[in-house]
Amino acid sequence: MTNAETITKLNNALNTLIKAYEELQNDNEGLKARINELEDEVLDLESAKEDLELSKMDLESNLTELNDHTEKDNSNISSMLGKIESLLNTSDSEEKTSNNSSNNNVQNTHNNNHNNHQKKDDKLFEEKKIEKQEEGKEPSSFDNLSVKVEEKKEEDSNSNKIDLNRMASLLNGFNN
Repeated sequence: MTNAETITKLNNALNTLIKAYEELQNDNEGLKARINELEDEVLDLESAKEDLELSKMDLESNLTELNDHTEKDNSNISSMLGKIESLLNTSDSEEKTSNNSSNNNVQNTHNNNHNNHQKKDDKLFEEKKIEKQEEGKEPSSFDNLSVKVEEKKEEDSNSNKIDLNRMASLLNGFNN
C-alpha cells in the first residue's frame, strides 16, 4: 500500500470517528436535556408532595376540630335531655303529689264518713239495747244482724259517693 492509500483510509477513518463523536455529543446533549426535564419533574413532584402534606395536616386539624365540636354538641344535647327529663320527672312527681293529696283527701273523707257511720251505728245499737233493757229484754243476735245489714247498705251508698268524688278529683287533677 502506498502512502496515498494509507492517508485516504486514515482520513476516512478519522471522518467516521468525527461523525460518531458528533452523534455521541448530540445524544449526550439530548440525555442532559432529558435529565434536566426529569429533575424539574422531581422538583414539581416534591412540591406537590409538600402541598399534599400541608393539605393532609389541614384536613387532620379540621377533623380534630370537628370531633371536638361533635363531642361538645353531644354533651350539650345530653345535658339538655337530662334537664328535660328532670323537668318531666318534676312535673310528673308534682302531678303524682297532687293526685296523692287528692287521693288522701278522698281517703280522709271516706274514713271520716265511715267513722261517722260507725258512731251512728253504735249509737243506734246502744239505743236499741236501752229500749230492750227498758222492755226487759237483752238485744238479740237478730237485732245485731239487722243493724249490720243497715250498716252495709250505708257503706255501699257511701262507697259509690266516694268513687264519684275520687273520679271528680282525678279529672280535676288531669285538667290542671
